[in-house]
Amino acid sequence: MQSPAPLLTAQGLCFGHSPAPLLFDRLALVLLPGVTWLGGDESSGKTTLLQLLAGALPASAVRGQLHVRGVSLADNRASYRQQVSWLDPRDTALDARTAREIFAALPEQHLGCGLDALQAHIAGLSLAPHLDKALGILSTGTRRKVLLAAALAAHATVTLLDQPFKALDRPSIDYLLAVLRQASGQQARACVVADYEAPPGVALAGTVALRA
Repeated sequence: MQSPAPLLTAQGLCFGHSPAPLLFDRLALVLLPGVTWLGGDESSGKTTLLQLLAGALPASAVRGQLHVRGVSLADNRASYRQQVSWLDPRDTALDARTAREIFAALPEQHLGCGLDALQAHIAGLSLAPHLDKALGILSTGTRRKVLLAAALAAHATVTLLDQPFKALDRPSIDYLLAVLRQASGQQARACVVADYEAPPGVALAGTVALRA
């Protein structure tokens, strides 16, 4: 059986905060279709690596090559970022916007956005009562669920999720696990789950282990 083609590749990736030593020094990785677990202890760089893969950090601070489906971040930043779905749960930039406004902007940001899938995520994460509330006034769990629904509905080539189960209620955890189990069988998209433990019951296409 032929091995699946990588969807994202990183070569010679270097990043650090001066004057501290480099957090990543010539890091190389390959993301295959399905679900990849990005594991590591506190301060190992899980969130920073997601930001790097998303193209969310200043280009001047990053060395190395990142490609999604052959599109280079360095050569075509806009096209690269259209193919990567990433909403940082720590970022407050969207706090003045409602969930409905965030969802409405998805088709412009990600051409493959699935509106039917969005409705499924809204129902599965019990978001209907919160669509017209500003993100900043929501509880931590509900706020994170809005960002999760948006990231998943983008239907990007690569979806990056940072501790996606944190602050979720049990029904939402069960729903997200079902979504990830389905994603594990995808042949055209990759999902990266950064967390201290691998998502239970989800078949993994790969594992990236970071050390502090």
